[in-house]
Formats: sequence, C-alpha cells, structure tokens
Amino acid sequence: MVTDKIQQDKRLKEFKKSVTNRFNIYNSLFLSLPYADMENVSMLVPLLFDQCEKGLANGEKPQEIMEDFFANFTDLKDEKERIDFMFRIIQYVERQVVLFDSVEDAAFPKLQEYTDSLSINDYFELVDQHKNWDKIAKKLSSFSARIVLTAHPTQFYSPAILDIIKELRNQIDENRIDDLDLTMQQLGLTSLINTDKPTPLDEAKNIIHLLRNTYYNAIGELFDYIKSNIHVATFDNYDIIKLGFWPGGDRDGNPFVTAKITQQVADELRITLMKCYYNELKVLRGKLTFKGVQKPLNALNGSLYRAMFQENYLISYPEIVEKLEEIKRILIEDYHSLHLDGLNRLLDKVHIFKTHFAVLDIRQDHSKHYAAVESILKQSGHIVSSLDELSDQALAKLLLEEHVTFKMHAIEDEVARETLINISNLKEIQRRNGEDGCNRYIISNSEDIFAVLFVFGLFRWCGWRTDEITFDIIPLFETMKGMEASESVMQTLFDTPVYREHLGRRKDTHTMMLGFSDGTKDGGYLKANWSILKTKETLSKVCRKNGIKALFFDGRGGPPARGGGKTHRFYAAQTKDVANHEIQLTIQGQTITSTYGTKEQFIHNAEQMLTAGLTNNLFGKEHVISAAQRKLIEELSELSFEKYEALKEHDKFIPYLEHRSTLKYYGKANIGSRPGKRGNKKQLTLSDLRAISFVGSWSQLKQNVPGYFGLGTAIQTLKDHGRINEVKGLYRDIPFFRALMHNSMMALSKTNFNLTSYLREDGEFGEFWNILHDEYQLSKTMLLQISGSKVLMENEAVSRESVKIREKIVLPLLVIQQNALYHIAQNTELKALYEKIVTRSLYGNINASRNSA
Repeated sequence: MVTDKIQQDKRLKEFKKSVTNRFNIYNSLFLSLPYADMENVSMLVPLLFDQCEKGLANGEKPQEIMEDFFANFTDLKDEKERIDFMFRIIQYVERQVVLFDSVEDAAFPKLQEYTDSLSINDYFELVDQHKNWDKIAKKLSSFSARIVLTAHPTQFYSPAILDIIKELRNQIDENRIDDLDLTMQQLGLTSLINTDKPTPLDEAKNIIHLLRNTYYNAIGELFDYIKSNIHVATFDNYDIIKLGFWPGGDRDGNPFVTAKITQQVADELRITLMKCYYNELKVLRGKLTFKGVQKPLNALNGSLYRAMFQENYLISYPEIVEKLEEIKRILIEDYHSLHLDGLNRLLDKVHIFKTHFAVLDIRQDHSKHYAAVESILKQSGHIVSSLDELSDQALAKLLLEEHVTFKMHAIEDEVARETLINISNLKEIQRRNGEDGCNRYIISNSEDIFAVLFVFGLFRWCGWRTDEITFDIIPLFETMKGMEASESVMQTLFDTPVYREHLGRRKDTHTMMLGFSDGTKDGGYLKANWSILKTKETLSKVCRKNGIKALFFDGRGGPPARGGGKTHRFYAAQTKDVANHEIQLTIQGQTITSTYGTKEQFIHNAEQMLTAGLTNNLFGKEHVISAAQRKLIEELSELSFEKYEALKEHDKFIPYLEHRSTLKYYGKANIGSRPGKRGNKKQLTLSDLRAISFVGSWSQLKQNVPGYFGLGTAIQTLKDHGRINEVKGLYRDIPFFRALMHNSMMALSKTNFNLTSYLREDGEFGEFWNILHDEYQLSKTMLLQISGSKVLMENEAVSRESVKIREKIVLPLLVIQQNALYHIAQNTELKALYEKIVTRSLYGNINASRNSA
C-alpha cells in the first residue's frame, strides 16, 4: 500500500507537470489567436467561469448567473446579441476541450511510467519468476481479445479534426511552440461539427480512418512484441487481437443502414486495408532491390494497386500470402535473409487482417425478424395473419427444416424487406472480403429461442443451404427478462438437433452477448451488473455440460451506467465460474478516440485486456464468491432495484427527461445517423428510449442517475440493521463488488447537482429533483463509508485531477445550456435560437466527459 501511494504521488506530480501546467500555458495562447468573431471571448471565459462557480455554490439559478454576467462584464443588452455571444463561448470551450485532450494524450507515455497496470512486459517477467513458459505459451496460443468498434452518436470528430489533434499531440510532445500556435489557429478556423447529419457510411469512414492511421500499426507492433518474447519457436495466434466493426452493419433501430450501405462499408474496409498493404510493401520495395525478388514483388504490387482503386478487383488472402512466402523463400535462399524482419512483419499483418481489416458484424432487433418471418409465412400461405396461429413446434419445424419460398418485392414492411435483402447479400460480402470478414449475426432483445431460430430460418429461406450457414448467430440478452430466460433458451437450442449440427460446423463454439446499457436502464446499476455476472456463470455451466465452448461478448458503453469504467478491473474481477477463453467487448462513442485514439493508448489498453484475462488463469487466487457473500450481494441488488424501480414508476420520470434535460436534442444534433429512440410512437416510453440518449441526458444534467441510483438506499438499509461491516467486507474481499463500487464513485465524481439546484423549488419537478438529490448524497456518503475513503476516487488521483479540470472547462457551457433550457420552458419568442444553443452545447460536454454515453 505504501508503494502504491508513492507511485500514485509520482504519477500525480507528473500529471501536474505534463498536463495541468502545459494546458495552462498553451491555453493562454488562445488569448491572442485571431479567431473570427471571437473578440473578447477568450478574455471573458475565465470571468464567466468564476461567476458560474461562485453563483452555483451560492444557490443562484443559471439564468441569474448569465444575467449578472452580461450586466456586469459586457455591454450587450439585446437578447439576440447575447445569444450570439453564448454561441461563441460554446465554440471557444469546444476548442479548449480539444486542446486538453491533446495535452493529456501527449503525456500518456510518461504517465504510464508510474502506473501499477500490468503490461505484457510485466506479465512476461512474472512468467519468468514462476518458470511456467509452457503454460503461458499454451494459453496465449488460443486466447483472444476482440475489440468491436461501434458507431454511436457520441463520436463525431471528422478525420480533419482527428488529424489536427494528432498534430497537436506531436507538437506538444516536442514542445514546438511556433508550430503549435499555427495549428491552434487552424483548429479555431476548422468546424468541429457536421453541417449535415452523417450517413452510416460517413460514420464508418471516420472510424476506418483510425483503423488505417492507428490500429494497423498498433496491432502489428503488439503482435510482434508478443511473438518475439514468448520463448517458443513458432507463435501463430493471429487472432490474439481481433477488430470488430459495427458501423454499416448495425441496423438495430437505424433505418438508414441498408443492404447497400453494408456492402459499401465492407468494400471500404477491404480497399483501405489494401492501401495499408500497398504502402508498407512500397517501403519494403525500396530495400528489396535484388533482381531475384522483382518478379513476385512487382506482381504483388500491381495486384494491390488495382485492388486499391477497382472495388470489383479482388485479391484473396491466400494469394497475398503465397506471393509474400515466395519472396521470403528467395530472400532466405539467395540473399542472406536481408530485410527478412520487415517482410515477416508485413506477412504477420496479412495473417492478422487477411482481406477484411475488421470483422463486420450484423445486428438487428428481434422484432424486425418477427415481422419478416410473419410476412413471409403470410405470403407463402402458412398463416393467415399472425404467427400466433402456429404452435411453437410447428413454427420451429418451418424454420429448421421446411423450404419456404417468397417474393422479395412483395414484402411490404420496408425494414423487414431490407433485413431480408441484407441476409441474401451476406454471401457476396464473404466472397469479396473472405468468410472471416463477416460471419456474426447479433439479435437484440433476445428473450426466447425464436430470437435465434428466426435468424437461422431466414438464412435458409434467403438462399443459404442449412449446412452452409457460415455465420455465428449471437443472441443479445440485454433485459432482465432476457437474462432470466437465457439458460432455458440456450439449453433448448443445444437440444435442437438441426441447430446442434450447425454448432458442430461452427467448431462447437457459441457466442452470447450481454447488454449492459439496456440492462442498467431496465434494472438499475447493481442489479443489472450482478445479473450479468450470474448469467455468465450459468451460461458457462450450460455450455460446459453440452460440450460447447462459451464465448461472452460484452456490450459495454463509455460510462459506468453503460458497462464502462476501468476495463482491466472489470475483467480481472470475473469469477472462476465464468468461461474465460476470449474477451469480447464493444468500444463506443468518444471512448474510441479517448481510450484507443493513439497507438500508445491502443497498445496499453489492448495489453490490459490480455493481461486481465490471462492473469485470471495463471496467477493469483481464483475469484470465488461464497454463498453468504452471494446472498448479501443479492440483498443489496434487490434493495437498490426497488429504489430504482420506484423512480422509474414516478409519474415525473419521463416528463423530467423530456422537459428538463437534453434528451430530445440528441436527435437534433448532427452527431449520429441513428434516431434517438426506437419506433415512431408519439408518446415516449422507457422501453423505446435508446440507452445512449437516456444515459447521455443524465450526464448532461450532471446527475448521472443510472450510474449509482439505489446504492445509497440499499447500503443504508443494511446499516440500519447493524450490518454495515458485512458490506465493508464485500468491498474488501470481492473484486467484482469493489470494481462496481469504484465505477459508481466515478459516476458520482462527475455529478454536480448545484447546476440544477434551481429545480428544488420547481412547481412541477421540485419533489422529483429532491428524490434524485437525496439519493445522490446518500450514495456518496455510503460509498465513502464502506470504502474507508475521504474523497471519491481517492486511490485514482490522476483520474480525479483529470475529471476536475474537464468539469472546470465545461462549467460555463453547462450553465449556458441550463439557461437555454429555462428560457425554452418559458416559451420565449426566441425559443428556436435557445434550442439551437442546447443542441450545440451537447458536443463540448460529451467530449469533455470522454465517456458520457
């Protein structure tokens, strides 16, 4: 503990030197930058911050703070002029956020020198100490971490802005002040937001930009390091780090993701990869100047060049490997293996990425498959109007065994028709990108066996032979009901002969996805996470019993309320009863750039996933939760759920989000192609509400309710019964419980109820606001008590300092946002302009939070 404290102090000292001080210096440059229409703004932002901080602390309303600011520090009297000024403040703050991101990212390598995180190098040193290289080699030969990148509407920086951020990082790292000045001017004159709503293809291209410029080399370097240090003659686990990709394939709730878009994204992934191969080969050609290798070298170069520019010209993975192996053989036999290392590195990348770069996952909601099956069976005459006319046995027989024909153009439901066209086209994507490029189909809201069987049947009816379905069909259990039913669902599937034969062709492996986002929205933070762990344990047991290798795919968002938080801590805390063959998780929203945005960050966080999974197998004691401890977590889970459920049932729950938060403005912002809610109902319901906009709205309010609500009441209840020491014991002894509590502390540390304290006296929402505030205070008090901490995130001083600075940067923006929401509620004549302010204010706060949704 003393050593940890020393390391933490050193890391904090380095953070203040390399981040805080540098940011303050570079931020001062903004004062003299010639931004258009920014006169006096940079001078007034510090004054506005001071007014906001003091005003909120004194209980002033946001509208009062802004009125005082305009009266005391500006000569702006006209309301439109004031609104225009507020827009410029928002623009200024957005750029401050970009600058801080760049400074913090540049300092990342230095800060890692003082971390206690376990790197691959540290891990190998442990292996040396324990003398068990055979064991580690065996585990590493099959273990894998799959990082699945998703297109959620909280990642909206264009490639132009990402390039500016990259340039800023380099200039900050090298202390090039003059260049930095120019780049900051460029930043000031470059738009940070989209003029139009991005298409799914736009979103895909933005993330493919990162694949090409960051992940291609990062994964290659990490693989090369492991291969060079593992103490075995041949290491060929090219799946040790896999990339997954949802933009263009995730059609759940996004009608803009069509079969055509899916094909275009698949082509974009393949063509971009060919550019990466071509460019690396170009560098090699400058070194491989020997006559004997020119023919195969030029042939491969020509093929890659054509594949870059002609989307219908395809070069296969075996063809690329064959040419590289021929060049390798010639180098070894005739040219003393000169530059062989460089060739081997390219060859390894080809084995890793093949011809697809990232696996394009397909996802659709169960209800859309239901509609598609119903439409087909009506058309074929098997039913008159509803699937309810068939027994479960009859329906299953149709899906598993019968040949059902239909006319695609006669399917009236547009989404159902597009879903069917896409399933038909998946063969073509596999032909062009390779089978590994698209071989997973995920079903949202899976709650019974038909979630899986519908997809199996639709593949058959769309032209796939039963024994040639080269797809893993993955149920996504994301609701409480779905998780409770999952054991029965999977056992029934394993007992179904046709489906069991399909699994035999899929290497007796089954992937099951668990959804943290909708689980938390449905059941509250503790119950959802506890239910997910229990579900994993149960499904692991069911799979073992049936001779199936279980793989779990975690649908984790950015913040704790959506399964985010410290990834290493989460996976290192899994119990011994959870199958641990592979780590799969989604990386969402701005977490893509904030956590995996640079090569150094990507390698570090990928290493964290690998070491977390491997350590559970090879080092330390296995995590076991005793029957008594499970009963205690269950009690806390149910108590917190009761409190959260009562909040959901409150008649002001949805109206509060609709009228006092930024909820409806997520859909108006040009930051994502997907609508903010499922369906087109006029009356908003919680089930239709997307977890992103739900959690994001609480984040914008600085209330972060889904990340902790109910915990305080649950712990206080046990304390009232003299059982607080039992809860302290859980925190001390159970890594899983401790990880959850740490994540809740993170959510609490980003909370600021002073921002909305004016609602305390609100005629309609005052009582509801007080319920939220009371639970926040109680949760904070109880978590500090069970952890023995004096402040939230006590043992994470650098993260705490980072959060503090980020919250300080965006405080003026948040007060402006709340002021605008107030004026909108008053039905001002300038309501439309204030609504634009709310929409625009989302961007800076989302980025400053780095994991807001």
